Amino acid sequence: MARPPWLRWADALRSIARAGLTYSRDPFDRERFAQVEAVAMEILDRHADVVASGAAEVMRSERGYVTPKVDVRAVVFDGAGRLLLVREVSDGRWSLPGGWADLGESAAEVAVREVREESGLEVRATQLVALLDKAKHDHPVQPWYVYKAFFRCDLVGGALSRSAETPEAGWFEEGALPPLSTDRVTAAQLAMVFRHRDAPDLPAAFD
Repeated sequence: MARPPWLRWADALRSIARAGLTYSRDPFDRERFAQVEAVAMEILDRHADVVASGAAEVMRSERGYVTPKVDVRAVVFDGAGRLLLVREVSDGRWSLPGGWADLGESAAEVAVREVREESGLEVRATQLVALLDKAKHDHPVQPWYVYKAFFRCDLVGGALSRSAETPEAGWFEEGALPPLSTDRVTAAQLAMVFRHRDAPDLPAAFD
């Protein structure tokens, strides 16, 4: 689902405002940038039914230059070519293991950790499959501007288990996928990772 115009406008205004407040030292310019930021936040507040709960408040508290958030997803196949998916507590649907990138870890390290935490399996990241702009794919609307990084990971150990965020994990064939948590992953993205399974020398996809 494309980001609606009002969200693109709010993003642009907020980015201009945060850059100005970060780099400008002139008090009059800073006041004007603060006014621009207030307009951006008013746009978000007026669409609170669409913006995720609490997101506007988090955005309001952000400091520094505005950049995209990074969502990391791990692509793990078993010996039979089945794909690892985990079921999300938040919506009961299924996704690739993953989540927001954390400070102090490389994106590949995030992928490895998320697999361990969400499925109980130990993996090694071996290949960047894709770096995608979430806004260019068929995800539900959300306030954050997000880049999605998909890493192919080789299974090295562990056993399937559950976690607080993902109460179930399992292996799925391409033709028998469960209902997907489309905020996190789309059917087209899973088709992409299966293509990489069959042709591992494919270059990383990007937008």
